[in-house]
Amino acid sequence: MSDLDLDELRSELDDFAQPEKKGGRSPREERIIAGFEEIQRFVEKSGHAPRHGENGDIFERLYAVRLDRLRALEDCRSLLMPFDHQGLLTGAAVGAAASADSMDEDELLAELEGAAGSSDITKLRHVRTNAEKREAEEIANREKCLDFENFKSLFQQVQSDLESGARTTRRFVKDAGFLKADIQTGQFFILGGQTAYVAEIGEPIKAPNGETDARLRVIYSNGTESDLLLRSLQRALYKDEAGRRITEPSAGPLFDNQTGDGDQASGIVYVLRSKSEEPSIAAHREILHKIGVTGGDVERRIANAQLDPTFLMADVEIVATYELYNINRTRLENLIHRIFGAARLDIAIKDRFGNPVTPREWFLVPLFVIDEAIERIRDGSITGCVYDPHTAKLVRAALLSGGDTA
Repeated sequence: MSDLDLDELRSELDDFAQPEKKGGRSPREERIIAGFEEIQRFVEKSGHAPRHGENGDIFERLYAVRLDRLRALEDCRSLLMPFDHQGLLTGAAVGAAASADSMDEDELLAELEGAAGSSDITKLRHVRTNAEKREAEEIANREKCLDFENFKSLFQQVQSDLESGARTTRRFVKDAGFLKADIQTGQFFILGGQTAYVAEIGEPIKAPNGETDARLRVIYSNGTESDLLLRSLQRALYKDEAGRRITEPSAGPLFDNQTGDGDQASGIVYVLRSKSEEPSIAAHREILHKIGVTGGDVERRIANAQLDPTFLMADVEIVATYELYNINRTRLENLIHRIFGAARLDIAIKDRFGNPVTPREWFLVPLFVIDEAIERIRDGSITGCVYDPHTAKLVRAALLSGGDTA
């Protein structure tokens, strides 16, 4: 020890010194700065300071409370002033800030906790927006149906149809993009364990987000009713794992996933794509499909496609098939061709003898829309639907002709 002078001792001890804090700031100061930077990113993205109010996003309102409190604490303002290139700390408070006034420093730090780390205020769990809360309340708010006797027999008949197999239940699929593609007057659904009947659909209205909506009168099998919005019912059915559509009696088991004991195979819906190199055909190869119904083997049906004008005098590939049971093949094929009639290919092909032939089963329609049409035939929601080539969607026939969307 005597051999070391003070400078050497200091050098030795430096190796064991605690690393200096970044910028000389405490963890508390780092959290405050990180929280303020989140507010700055919000301002850069939105173009305005965070505001209070029920109409605001939950995160914007949290940012507004945070900013008000940072403005109110002198030490926070002093710390953040060098970073405040947007003038947020000197700006007037936006809206009411009662919740910020009641927040002490510990609560502020707790609210800022994690802002400097991997946690992010925009990743809050279990926080519902006001719209979601109102929607949940709307679904839950039911009152006694005073004229339930007028509907009681309908529920009894539906139950009888389900037990006999005349009706089935199908998983409720997400709205395909038109107002009433999934919900119509007179339809039955299962929601929250109750059978729900859509008794009335009111005039179309504009929702705050710009979408078209409508007020419904929905009667439930337990003798209650509600006047919820159409889109609220759609979303509730979609989110309910047990939510189901009850098919119409006429729909029947068109495309059962499994064959029942008494089912007789009736045929296959097939979708083909042409391999023709004819420019007018090749240019639309990805959306040009032949849709047909056969009672035999599809491979055998297309064996000599290159010799048949029905197949555009070229080989084809099978892109989809759907097996069906207990169904009139001719009627089903006519239904499918009616749905896609507006997209039918208008072309004349010469046969082997030079005679012009106009094939009638080729349509300019994407495969995903054909899949949707088959699913809607399966669950009974295809009634009144046609294909709109301009939007590449299935729509109500009234919408395509310019009719009322209600």
